Amino acid sequence: MNFPRIAKYTGWHLITAISALGLGGLFGLFQVLDHAGIDLYPQLQSVGVQSYYQGLTLHGVLNALVFTTFFITGFLNFATSHVLKREPGVPLLNVIGFVVMLVGLLMATVPLLMNEATVLFTFYPPLKAAPAFYIGLTLVVVGSWICGAALIATWRAWRKDNPTTRTPLIALGSLVTVVLWQICTIGLAVEMLTMLIPWSLGLVEGIDPQLARTFFWFTGHPLVYFWLLPAYVSWYGMMPKQAGGKLFSEPLARFSFFLFLVLSTPLGFHHQYVDPGVPIGWKYLHAILTYSVFFPSLLTAFNVAASLEIGGRARGGTGLLGWIKKLPWGDPSYAAQNFAMILFAFGGISGLTNASYDMNLAVHNTIWIPGHFHLTVGTASALSFIGISYWLVPMVTGKQLFNRKLGVAQAITWFVGMLLMSNALHLLGLRFQLPRRTALGASGYLTPEMTPFLIEEVIGGIILVTSGLLWLINMVGTVASKKKLETPLEMPVAEPLEPMLAPKWLDSWRPWLALTFALILIAYGPQLYIQISQAQSTAVGFKPW
Repeated sequence: MNFPRIAKYTGWHLITAISALGLGGLFGLFQVLDHAGIDLYPQLQSVGVQSYYQGLTLHGVLNALVFTTFFITGFLNFATSHVLKREPGVPLLNVIGFVVMLVGLLMATVPLLMNEATVLFTFYPPLKAAPAFYIGLTLVVVGSWICGAALIATWRAWRKDNPTTRTPLIALGSLVTVVLWQICTIGLAVEMLTMLIPWSLGLVEGIDPQLARTFFWFTGHPLVYFWLLPAYVSWYGMMPKQAGGKLFSEPLARFSFFLFLVLSTPLGFHHQYVDPGVPIGWKYLHAILTYSVFFPSLLTAFNVAASLEIGGRARGGTGLLGWIKKLPWGDPSYAAQNFAMILFAFGGISGLTNASYDMNLAVHNTIWIPGHFHLTVGTASALSFIGISYWLVPMVTGKQLFNRKLGVAQAITWFVGMLLMSNALHLLGLRFQLPRRTALGASGYLTPEMTPFLIEEVIGGIILVTSGLLWLINMVGTVASKKKLETPLEMPVAEPLEPMLAPKWLDSWRPWLALTFALILIAYGPQLYIQISQAQSTAVGFKPW
């Protein structure tokens, strides 16, 4: 079914997202080369990149913030419109949302490129950026809110015409993602509007870094699920169809999405285990809540694996594991997402380590942490989004995918490159306490014992960047191709294994929203009151690079 208006809006988002990942990924290569002692930044000064830290900031902001946010807002609006079989409910919201996001991106990019916002991905004060950086990022978030409102408006228009029909799973997962994002970014909005922007404009002289970090991580960890849930939308709602099977349990999938909504936000203190301004009791509370969010992840692992097994056996697979060989590994969209799921399992294991108060102290602020989130956002999300793009871009453009075999090669090389690089990062952090956010090639940290792992990291990073280049070639080749689709593509939508309806409470928002706000109030309310009432805005901003 063709919906040209939402296809056009989605195309704008995809162009921005693909461009951001292409540029940001290139800086990732410079990071791993620096770790091995190959410093290219003196040569990069001729094009305006002044330091390792400026490159690291560009890498983190473009890949983790810009690529993901633009892709997610475009993809979820597209998927919701198609599964509900209608164009956007308020088309003007889609236009305004994208324009605000784009204006914000351009505002933030200028100081990034001028070395006036070298504050890394987390932009912790007292590191200080130019006001345009903070205002620009705020506009990107505001634009994403408007795009989220556009998605909700589409669903509300559908609900008005279908008052008793269950919300389709893909639309429900998209709505949960949007609502989670609208809630969790309140922390970032408060930090920007009441602290960082006035401070950068000189309206206030100092800032309280502890309070700023608390507001940041109110958003920072739920941000992980904003990255992951769109991948789950595809894993649950689309991949079983691509595998030739059906979704094992739709009620279980709905339950998992609502659990993510409830449990994703009130756990930010596990990023602040070494912060002296957060009492130990609150850290343990957030540790328990962090462990609880693994429960819907385990439900997802079981449900999706069972769904893929149904597909593999429907294709003729037999025996305990013989069905795996029958899965459509020659389909680049399927292969990329399956490889993403495999590596995400390893990322989840390292995430359990990060969530443990005692074990976290052994790896906190070491290069183990980038190893972990390159398996989560860098693979579970990014590689899934790449897999989605293999059908989404042809569907939006009406053109054939440039080269399917190239797409499969890209998925394989991403898997191999990330496996090598993330393994090296984990071991360097655990065994040698190698620090993160550090220009290692110019430091005194490196020792001969680290050499094998540094070589592994470089090899993995080069393979990974090569994989990204293969994807860019496929995307640009598809858009530039003159080969139209012979038959219109349909978005893959998985059917449930059994035609059973989920209970009504799995299609009702009120109890889940009430639980969400109640848990946030319990987990954050008392501490935020204390930190705000005792705030010491005495830290003066500085620019070290």
